[in-house]
Amino acid sequence: MELFVIISLLIILSAVYSYINARFIKLPGTIGVITIAIIGSVCIIISNKLNPDWAKRLTELAHSIDFSRTVLNIMLGFLLFATAFRVDTGKLKRQMRPVLILSTVGVLLSTAIFGGLLYLIAQLLELNVPLLYCFTFGALVSPTDPVAVSAIIKESKLPQNLETIVSGESLFNDGIGLVLFITLLEITDAGIKNTDFNKAFVMFVQEVFGGIALGAFTGYIAHRLMKSVTDFQTIVLVSFALVMGDSVIASYWHLSIPLAVVTAGLFAGSRSINAAKNERSHQELESFWELVDEMLNTVLFVMIGLQMINIPAIDNYWLIGSVCIIILLLARWLSIMLPLTFLRRSLNVNYGSINILTWAGVRGGISIALALTLPASDYKGLILSATYFVVIFSIVVQGLTLNKVINAWYGDKG
Repeated sequence: MELFVIISLLIILSAVYSYINARFIKLPGTIGVITIAIIGSVCIIISNKLNPDWAKRLTELAHSIDFSRTVLNIMLGFLLFATAFRVDTGKLKRQMRPVLILSTVGVLLSTAIFGGLLYLIAQLLELNVPLLYCFTFGALVSPTDPVAVSAIIKESKLPQNLETIVSGESLFNDGIGLVLFITLLEITDAGIKNTDFNKAFVMFVQEVFGGIALGAFTGYIAHRLMKSVTDFQTIVLVSFALVMGDSVIASYWHLSIPLAVVTAGLFAGSRSINAAKNERSHQELESFWELVDEMLNTVLFVMIGLQMINIPAIDNYWLIGSVCIIILLLARWLSIMLPLTFLRRSLNVNYGSINILTWAGVRGGISIALALTLPASDYKGLILSATYFVVIFSIVVQGLTLNKVINAWYGDKG
């Protein structure tokens, strides 16, 4: 299928699903879109069995999209930059300690806990999934998805400090999780005995800190450029060049693209918008990136729904998929509770806040994109299907009930 046809069908589907949700279903934007997209994909699967010609075009569309490449190499940079660009860095600085702890130690703990528990349960179910595959699976589902998180908490009533922690954590842990996933995947492919752990550690450090350094440098340069002009078109082009340039350079130098564009967005956004002489232009730029974010979000969630067509084995793994949801929630809770317990007084985070942070940790398209990059093996189908269970539960169930959880903990205090 031609590229233009693919893009056209995606935009048309996004518009149709978005209209149906806004006009009739009236769920929170992205939750409604992905719900309709999932229902649409189920109908396509059923119709394919009954009348293959009826849904031929949409089936071809689903098979034509290289989901992993589209999300990780093209959409992710723009989505992360759009989110980071609009973050209030003043609030982020005040919550920087828990954000850094959860995005580093939290991801490592969650990966280890999830992988260990999954390995034990897989043995009980006689699935015999190797431990390294369990850890790799943990690495791709442990980071919260900044795209899904920002879309859902925007509609929630999270207390301001927790909203900042959830948003900030999701921005940074995505890059950490991606690097951890790549590292574990290389160890899994090579085997523990053939792995040079010193080289793996150096690569991890290079990806993380190199990506941050690149984003800080280019973000500062872009900030200076945008501050020096008032022409809106030029400012937009500079911001686009920043995202694309960081993505290309980070890919060429083997640095973390997510961390590079997030850091660049934080540097470029907060500083340039505060410039008095260009205040109007930069406010318009912020609105422009918010629009880009919302449009790409809608397209991404439509793509997530369409991917169900490409997972024919999903009905064979409903049990392990359901178990993975429970394990991941437990691993998320422990990965937040353990490090923050030692800092509870200084951070003013109580156990009610930990429960909310656990439930607000939403997974999205990035987890599916990473699962699709797994090399062919006896375990890929299981991991991919279970990832899909986790993502759908996370976006639909956690997203729809987040406000109820918040009200349950803070209702009496309000």
